[in-house]
Amino acid sequence: MTPPDSDRFPDSIVQTHALSQRVTTADGTLAILSDVELAVKAGETLAITGASGSGKSTLLGLLAGLDQPSSGDIFLLGQHLNTLDEDARARLRAGRIGFVFQSFQLLPALTALENILLPLELAGRAAHWLDRVGLAARAGHTPNKLSGGEQQRIAIARAFAADPQILFADEPTGNLDADTGARIIELLFDLNASAHTTLILVTHDDALASRCQRRLHLVAGHASEVAIA
Repeated sequence: MTPPDSDRFPDSIVQTHALSQRVTTADGTLAILSDVELAVKAGETLAITGASGSGKSTLLGLLAGLDQPSSGDIFLLGQHLNTLDEDARARLRAGRIGFVFQSFQLLPALTALENILLPLELAGRAAHWLDRVGLAARAGHTPNKLSGGEQQRIAIARAFAADPQILFADEPTGNLDADTGARIIELLFDLNASAHTTLILVTHDDALASRCQRRLHLVAGHASEVAIA
């Protein structure tokens, strides 16, 4: 199956059509997302915003193939995710998709360098990206010896080190104070610009969202694109 409106969006590397996600609760069926339409071109930066519970993280997980929708279609890097099983989706992500999470997701027993090296098996490249985020001197430190900002810089280095085509970020400044968050924003967008990566992020931070070229706002699972001021 080819993406709908492929003539209108020939350069899209992420696209959805009538994307919906529902869950069954004791009170009945809850619609988390309803008929989301989205097309993202290579190299674009997109912020997904909305109040808590609006479906932001659910949408990000669906776009990345971490979950399957209740209905509708998702196309990632030219592949129809609905037709792929979990293993096939994982193979599609490998080396092509990067992730940055609010909670850093570093392995506590590994050093800063090893956390970057883990998905790469290339020590020289891991050291290069550790230096790019300004933490070469922390190479031998485990996460419990790093500040929150330093841990997030390691997580960003790990995400970019595999040279992904798309980077998904879920509240990358959510666990950081305002000053540290501002520095992380600068780092994230500087690295993204130099790597020409497509960036799709979830955030409640207007300062972070305003750095993106586009903003998709969710209200009770319904999506609408709003102008960036």
